Amino acid sequence: MSYIDRQVELRNRAWEEAKAILDVAEAEKRDLSAEEEVKYARINEDLGKRGEVISSLRADEEREFRLSEATRGIEDQVRPVAGKSVSNDAETIRSLARGEIRSATFEKRDVITTSTGAPVPTSFYDQIVEHMVLVGPMLQTSTVINTAGGEALQIPRTNAYSTAALTAQSSAFAESDPTFQAFTTLNAFKYGFLIQVSSEMVADSGVDLLGFLAREAGIAIGVAVNTALTVGTDTTMPNGIAVASSLGVTGSTAVSGAFTADNLIDLSYSVNSMYRRQPGTGWMLNNTSLAAVRKLKDTTNQYLFQPSLQMGQPDMLLGFPIFENPDVVSPATSAKSVLFGHMPSYYVRQAGGIKFDRSDEFAFANDLITFRASIRIDGDLPQTVAIKHFVGASS
Repeated sequence: MSYIDRQVELRNRAWEEAKAILDVAEAEKRDLSAEEEVKYARINEDLGKRGEVISSLRADEEREFRLSEATRGIEDQVRPVAGKSVSNDAETIRSLARGEIRSATFEKRDVITTSTGAPVPTSFYDQIVEHMVLVGPMLQTSTVINTAGGEALQIPRTNAYSTAALTAQSSAFAESDPTFQAFTTLNAFKYGFLIQVSSEMVADSGVDLLGFLAREAGIAIGVAVNTALTVGTDTTMPNGIAVASSLGVTGSTAVSGAFTADNLIDLSYSVNSMYRRQPGTGWMLNNTSLAAVRKLKDTTNQYLFQPSLQMGQPDMLLGFPIFENPDVVSPATSAKSVLFGHMPSYYVRQAGGIKFDRSDEFAFANDLITFRASIRIDGDLPQTVAIKHFVGASS
C-alpha cells in the first residue's frame, strides 16, 4: 500500500469515527456533549489536514508525470550534457541573482517538434501554480485564458437561444435569432510583492533559491489572487465568483445564517440542468461550512457528505465534488456561504506570465538583493445563472 493510499484509508476511518459520534447523539435525541464536541472537532480537523496532505501528494505526482512527459525525447534541453550549455529556469534565476540579467518572464508554453531556439522550461511556472492551488482553488476550477498583452478582453454572452417552430410543408421558416447581452470585459489587475535576499544567500550555490522564491511567490501571490477571484468587488479588482453568482436559496430566519440539508438540495436544483450535467459542476465553501455539511443527513438518515474512497477523486456532496475555498465566507446572516454550479463558467484572464525583476540598489546599504514578483489577472462570470449561492437570512 502506497503512502497516499494509507492516508486515504486513515481519512476514511476518521470519517466513520465521526459518524459514529453523531449517530449516538442522534439515537439518544440529544446534542453532543462537551467531550464529544471536542472529539468531533479533533476528528474534523484531522479530516481536513489529511485531505490537504493527499491533495499535495497527488499534485507532486502529477507534476512529476507532466515533467517526465514534457522532457521525453528532449532530455538534452533540460539537463547538462558534454559540450553543451544549458539554460533552464534555475540558472535563469541565478543569473538574476548574480546580476547577469535584470529581468525575466516565466511563461507556460508547450514544447513541440517545430520549436526553435531554447524555450524556457515550464517547471518554475508550474511550481508557483501548484502553490497557488494549495491556498485556494480558483485557478484550478475556473476557465483560465492566457493572453500576451493586458488590453481589455471582451467575452460575448447570450441570454436567449434561437427557437425552432413547427413548419408546414411549403411554408416559409420563421426567423429566430439568439439574443446577445453586453460584453463581459476582462482587464488585467496587477498583484505583486517584493522579497529581499541577502547577498550571502545568493552566493551560496547550495541554497535552493529556486524553491525558496517559488514558495514565497506562490503563497504571497496565490493568497491575494484567490481572494480577489472569490470575493473581489469588480471596481478596481476582479468580479469575484461569490459576488458575481446569482441567488439560489435564502436560509431561514433566527438561525444566524446556517443552512439545512433541504437548503443544499434546493440550491443544487436551482441551477439549470444543462449546467448541472457539465464536467466541473460542484460545490465551493470554506472549512467552517464543510464541517457543518458533514453533520447533515437526508430524509433516509444518510449523510449528505461522501468522503473520497479513491485516489484522485474529490469528496462529494449530493453526488457533486466539493472544492474547498478558504475565501468563501462562513455562514452568517446575509452571507453567501455556499456556492454551487458549473465552476468553469467563471473566466480568469491572465496577461503574460509571472514576472520577476531584480534590483541591487533598492536595499544597497543593507547588502540585500530585492526581487519583485508580479502577475496581471482578472476574472468574471459572464453567465451568472451558471453558479448560484446560498445566503443566510437577513434577520
